[in-house]
Amino acid sequence: MNFEFSEDQKMIKETARSYLADKCTSADVRRILDGDESFHPELWAGVAEMGWLGTAIPEEYDGLGLGYLELCVIAEELGRAVAPIPFSSTVYLFAEAILAAGTEEQKKKYLPKVAAGELIGCLAMSEGAGAVTPKTINASVSGGTISGTKVPVVDGDVADHAIVVAKTGSGNDEGSMSLFVVDLKGEGVTVESVKTVDPTRGHATITLNNAPAEALGDTGEGWAIVDRIFDRAAVLFSFEQMGGSQAALDMAKDYAMDRYAFGRPIASFQAIKHKLADMYVATELARSNCYYGAWALSTDAPELPVAAATARVSASESYAHTSKENIQTHGGMGFTWEFDCHLHYRRSKVLGLTIGSLPRWKDRLIDRLEARNVA
Repeated sequence: MNFEFSEDQKMIKETARSYLADKCTSADVRRILDGDESFHPELWAGVAEMGWLGTAIPEEYDGLGLGYLELCVIAEELGRAVAPIPFSSTVYLFAEAILAAGTEEQKKKYLPKVAAGELIGCLAMSEGAGAVTPKTINASVSGGTISGTKVPVVDGDVADHAIVVAKTGSGNDEGSMSLFVVDLKGEGVTVESVKTVDPTRGHATITLNNAPAEALGDTGEGWAIVDRIFDRAAVLFSFEQMGGSQAALDMAKDYAMDRYAFGRPIASFQAIKHKLADMYVATELARSNCYYGAWALSTDAPELPVAAATARVSASESYAHTSKENIQTHGGMGFTWEFDCHLHYRRSKVLGLTIGSLPRWKDRLIDRLEARNVA
């Protein structure tokens, strides 16, 4: 089994890194952090022009038709750059939902717009703090319209369409959940921005009051579809986290090599060496698990549920650890606004909660390992 990327995939990775180094500097990220914009529109247009939005979308829907390995390497570089664009919500969640459950008509309607950068999508599932379960979802559908409140919705403040999880049955079990596509610019929809720890990724409260809803997938299959989408998205989010983890490690190492104290680089002190070594180990562990997840995703292997959960857990732990230790390595200046350390710390917190928290994914991993052992 070969876990190495091909030469073409490495070239895509290098191209992405070079492009983002030029178009997504820390100054560009800070422009969104300090300003009123929720994302970087010029970067979004550039990413669309590069074809990244259609990387895994088949050619018949105007995508590049490459594959998920290529999307993984792009995700890693977006994470490294802390890119302030709604890429993950649109590509990992919205587009994947359309690909997984959409009719041919829906695929032709939405996917070309995603690939062209003309449509920003999101997933509206949560209805408040805490773990999302069928019992916590109250949004419901009646007569082709949907009512309820979803919060927080990642990138919901800039999205054009949302995949909404809503109740279509009378119970509170998984079989009573279905998926719907809602036009967030249409009637019966109110969107209000929500402040979070990372303003470079917008969040919103979406209130639906008899908003027109377009069914996506079979009735009662919504929860199962989202579960499959989350497994696929978990691998891609893990690559973003791994890219951010590597960037935080590089930032800490460079600073430790350049910063002198008592006439010598602080990197020569044992305490700093141990920090950097621990950061390196965490990042490389995440990398190996991400590569396993990428293989399972690209081949649609039966191991995907376990591989996705493993990648998600290790990448979440790695990014949280390295972003925190990067601040500590920078010492008394590391936590200040002027240094860029907090950009990764903020993003690690947000990515660690998107599509479920770390404890939630640990539970999923344990459940799947137990089920595999029983089988």
